Amino acid sequence: MENAPHLSSKPGSLALVGMGMTLGSHLTPISRSHIEQADVVFAALSDNLVEEWLKRMNPDVRSLQGYYAEGKSRMVTYREWLDVIMAEVRAGKQVCAVFYGHPGIFAWTPHMAIAAARAEGYPAHMEAGVSAEDCLYADLGIDPGRFGCQHFEASQLMLYDRQIDNAGYVVLWQIGLVGDTTLARFATGAEYRQVLVDRLSRDYPLDHEVIIYRCATLPIHDARIDRITLRDLPGASVTVAETVILPPAREMKPNLEAWARVKELDAEARTVTQS
Repeated sequence: MENAPHLSSKPGSLALVGMGMTLGSHLTPISRSHIEQADVVFAALSDNLVEEWLKRMNPDVRSLQGYYAEGKSRMVTYREWLDVIMAEVRAGKQVCAVFYGHPGIFAWTPHMAIAAARAEGYPAHMEAGVSAEDCLYADLGIDPGRFGCQHFEASQLMLYDRQIDNAGYVVLWQIGLVGDTTLARFATGAEYRQVLVDRLSRDYPLDHEVIIYRCATLPIHDARIDRITLRDLPGASVTVAETVILPPAREMKPNLEAWARVKELDAEARTVTQS
């Protein structure tokens, strides 16, 4: 294809990296290398302490937090992030953008930046990071392979017709913003969480245990792990950083037809082996 851009045809480049969740302990060597070697580092981090820590690795760290504003749509902010990141790539700089956790999870700008850079012929790469989901499994002792695990953004589950499998774990993200359709608020109240509880009550009894979780972001902190009933969720203290986990509410129901077919296949396999 004559018009297809060659990934190394221009001098600028882009690396999207995650610093993990806990300061200092989750940053991978390859992500650190991207930060140290960049001409400019953009930081989508809400903690000044973390930004100061990044400046030890690179003198040109530029915070993206100032683009947020109360009443301003987060999509406007994210598009502004995209514009300033791509402006430096187009200027021929080696650009690194740093996000909490994994840069591709609950993050619009990194995916759009990768797509935009590659479409314009610049090399672009996303490096995986330790996410809040990874920390959740470790802190709560959950193996997603045991019963299965569904993940939903809380508002999406509440506002759309999604199907819950309550024989496995269900994880609800961004609980502190549930029901926000403006993209301009930083929190919603108990009345919005009540709408969510009403939706969940179709699949769970109101006395079902739910876990409110927030992973530690500093080595000296502990993770938040609070166990309450579903009916008490509206009055719980939560922010956008909290996640809600619903443990299984019933045993898995066998698919008898599939079991029978597998047993037939096993019997055929034994016959072939013995012949």
